[in-house]
Amino acid sequence: MAENKATTQQGGSSLPQATSTRGYKITIGIMAAIIAVLLWMLLFTKEQVKVVEGEKDNVEQERVQLEGELDSLMVEYEQVQNEYGELTDSMSTKDSVIQAKSQEIKKLLAKTHDYRKIKRQLRILRGIQQSYVDQLDSLYTANHELEAKLEVANLSIQEEQSKTKALSQEKEQLSKKVEAGSVIKAYNVKGNGYHLKGKKLREVETHKARRTDRIKICFTLAENLVANPGPKTVYIRVARPDGVIIRKGDGDAYSFQANGAKLQFTMKNDIDYQNKAMNMCVQWDKQGDKKAMKGVYNITVYMDNQKIGSSSFELE
Repeated sequence: MAENKATTQQGGSSLPQATSTRGYKITIGIMAAIIAVLLWMLLFTKEQVKVVEGEKDNVEQERVQLEGELDSLMVEYEQVQNEYGELTDSMSTKDSVIQAKSQEIKKLLAKTHDYRKIKRQLRILRGIQQSYVDQLDSLYTANHELEAKLEVANLSIQEEQSKTKALSQEKEQLSKKVEAGSVIKAYNVKGNGYHLKGKKLREVETHKARRTDRIKICFTLAENLVANPGPKTVYIRVARPDGVIIRKGDGDAYSFQANGAKLQFTMKNDIDYQNKAMNMCVQWDKQGDKKAMKGVYNITVYMDNQKIGSSSFELE
């Protein structure tokens, strides 16, 4: 009885020990499971982080790529402007559209990751620029065709101007020849001094200045079939040895126009010229009691606003 009781007491103490060991193993198992889950979650999180970082890198690369496309489009646009020069002045409306679209895409790149929208806007911009280039090409072609036509027209005008100039020069030369040929020349121009003698004032030729009462100028108007016939006025200028023109007065009544200058005359005579040679004499009588000068007197004959003959004589 005593042995059985002792045995029972020993068996009772081993049961709690077995229970404790089993609980410990369960705790370790649970902790191992938790650790395994945590490890799995850690690995999964790392993979997710890698995926997110990879996506972030891809997004950044795509953004950089889209920025590069925009920059390339704008560089091409500037090159086109430089290439076509002043032609782009007529495309100011489309220039404004391109600049506005470029700014819109830049803003989208800065604040959104909706790259499909950005790509769509880039396609629109590329289409606008292509239309811009096509229009400039058309303008360039039309401009060159117009320049070619203008060059041909200018050459034609220059040729016509050359012909007109040549004809004008030829006409001028012919006109000068006709004008020169139509000048009625005065030849055999002679001047003599005369003394008026007696009551009848009979003319006696003299070479003495102190005896000279009258100066007579005689000449012949040449035959000229080219000249215009009709009434004409012949002007004679006689210059004294001191260069002063012998004349009745200084007013317009004693002057005429020749070669664009206003000249004084000594005598004039109205005639009816009919293209045949005419002999003519005019005279100048001494004014008052003043004697004539000694020396050479120069005679110039004018008609139709130009000089037609000249001569001189001397009084001693």
